[in-house]
Amino acid sequence: MRGVFVDASEELAKILERLTQPGDIAVKINRDEDIKSADLPEVLDGAEIAIVDHTYLPTDVAKQCAGLKHVVFLGTGARSYMHIEELAELGIEVHLIRGYGDTAVAECAIAHMWAAARGLAQQDREMRAGNWLRDEGMELTGKTVGLIGFGGIAAEVARIALGSGMKVLAWNRSPKTHAGVTFTDLDTVLSTSDVVSIHLLLNDETRGMITRDRIAQMKKGAILVNTARGAVVDEAAMIDALRSRHLRHAGLDVFDIEPLPAGHVLTTLPNVTLSAHSAFRTPEASVNLIAAAWKHCRRIAA
Repeated sequence: MRGVFVDASEELAKILERLTQPGDIAVKINRDEDIKSADLPEVLDGAEIAIVDHTYLPTDVAKQCAGLKHVVFLGTGARSYMHIEELAELGIEVHLIRGYGDTAVAECAIAHMWAAARGLAQQDREMRAGNWLRDEGMELTGKTVGLIGFGGIAAEVARIALGSGMKVLAWNRSPKTHAGVTFTDLDTVLSTSDVVSIHLLLNDETRGMITRDRIAQMKKGAILVNTARGAVVDEAAMIDALRSRHLRHAGLDVFDIEPLPAGHVLTTLPNVTLSAHSAFRTPEASVNLIAAAWKHCRRIAA
């Protein structure tokens, strides 16, 4: 049995090499972060396991990957890159990795909240242009953050927010309890939170879930943070709400189209802070991620 890491960054490649143990299956590392989907059959070259970080695997391409039986996706958002059910029909099982970057993503979400509240990105841009911008910020102490979806990442956001003196509301599709967090219905979270932070996996139920009507439910002047998946939010409705200042600010790490195209309207709005789907990118999270990938590969080989 063989594996191929099809789109390894240099950092992740080195970690995979370092964590290799005697007796592990052979895993070829393709150090090309920009590999095209059409090149996957050649790169895999009959290997049974594909380790995938961010490359799209269309079903028609998977059909051409002779021997492929397992995809180890480095994260939880595989549905943004491949059709899991269609792959299953081809006999290809997709394995996800959860929890590896909960703290990293939570800290990024919190950073976006604070940057949005104080307009730090806009002030930085203006000062670099020679302007002395001194807009009035928002204090978050005593304010309410509403978490939509409550898994490991949201639990970490709650921990940090509570420690910062914020109140925490949450809505989850299944019943949950967590110390210090008040669970309530989605309408209440949207209408009473000063900051709304998205923490949902993308699937058929959550795609477009934060609709124009739900954005309209949010408090005027609220902040929206999304470190989950861009497609959970109606992007056009969010842009309209930012332009009208119904939303004070949006802190976004994820987008409908990634990489975000040059000149995209979101890059033109002053009340948006952008990061390049990098919330999970820390050395600690990367080690957790690759260790979990090796665990999948060892289990499959066994």
